[in-house]
Amino acid sequence: MFFNRSESYYDRSTENLLEMVDPITGRRKKRKRLFEKNGRCSILQNYTRQHFRFLTDIFTTLVDIKWRYNLTVFTFVYLLGWVGFGVIWWLVALEHGDLAPEQINNPEWKPCVSNVYSFPTAFLFSVETQTTIGYGYRSITDECWIGIIVVVIQSVFSCVIDAVMIGCVFAKIAKPKRRAETLVFSKHAVIALRDSKLTLMFQVADMRHNHLFEAHVRAKLIKHRTTEEGELIPLYQYDLNVGYDMGLDRIFLVWPLIIEHVIDNNSPLYDVTASGLKHASFEIIVILEGIVPSTGMTTQKLTSYLPEEVKWGFRFDHHILTLHNEHLSYVANYDKLNNTIAVPTPSMSMKELDLKREASTDEATGNCTTEHITTTEPAKHKPENETHCKKRTNNNPSSKDAKKDDAADKTNGVQIDITDEQTEKSTK
Repeated sequence: MFFNRSESYYDRSTENLLEMVDPITGRRKKRKRLFEKNGRCSILQNYTRQHFRFLTDIFTTLVDIKWRYNLTVFTFVYLLGWVGFGVIWWLVALEHGDLAPEQINNPEWKPCVSNVYSFPTAFLFSVETQTTIGYGYRSITDECWIGIIVVVIQSVFSCVIDAVMIGCVFAKIAKPKRRAETLVFSKHAVIALRDSKLTLMFQVADMRHNHLFEAHVRAKLIKHRTTEEGELIPLYQYDLNVGYDMGLDRIFLVWPLIIEHVIDNNSPLYDVTASGLKHASFEIIVILEGIVPSTGMTTQKLTSYLPEEVKWGFRFDHHILTLHNEHLSYVANYDKLNNTIAVPTPSMSMKELDLKREASTDEATGNCTTEHITTTEPAKHKPENETHCKKRTNNNPSSKDAKKDDAADKTNGVQIDITDEQTEKSTK
């Protein structure tokens, strides 16, 4: 009983996730994107008991956190080192007897560290040692070996801290994510006919002169999927082929390019119509990757398109690239990146278009594409394509066997069987 309740709750929660329905009020909410238009992921990560894993890769964590947190850690680490070694130098002076009142102004007393007679002076000496300032007023002497050892340890510690913290700041400044700010996508995707095929298209451009090396594009469609066993997968990643089999996904991004996804029987958009697009529930995620020439690092830019951001029956304006008359050079006008033009496009899906074209082809060539006909209904109730098959079969009424042989027609592997009684009726 408990299992059934939990299972039904799982089904309801999964349905709410897919349909974006408020589980309390039951009202349909505005769809939340998985990825924003600027590529930022909107998925919150819940790792309440897994925070320690971020400390195992502290360098990457310091690079990924925000600047205010990075600078806070940067300052805190240096202050902690200065204060920590300041305490150590104060203890060294206390152990050596340098802090005794009678020894502070004694000219014949040789301290372990000159002019260190309180904690503030020990802290200042720690700062001078770690930053290698060396004012010349406080210095280590050869009176105690422990002081020499502490100087060596603090020098090594300062080198390690400088390497890590300055390295983090440099890596954060040179992060290739900033290079992605000049990689732009069109605000909308479009669907139109290209070479008699419905094609999903979007535009991508690089605004810098030093263009990316080995730039390539990938696209994913995220929507729910139901398996043959009835399992409902809420966020399943379908691959959108943008020319991987022909190498068209590898682009030379010197001017704005239109990326195409031909909608065929392998596409998840194969049965999507113009009217169904308005009520569809999916998200198209586009990933552009390439190597930055100046740093040799790989950068990545993402964007996404919701169904309401896909325009059916439009194509992009090709006048984004024009020839400048004065300089006789091509000019890319990025202000026209989102310009689209309405074009005649059928509102049916690519699946329906293929079926219609196959039917038209079969009718033109005189072939019949219906499946096995075993019905015994009168001829007046027969479908139109079945009656056509019978008329074509009776063109040579020499014998019943010949009629049966002609009726056994094969078109694209589909067999047509007509009984002797049906043949005689059609002949009459």
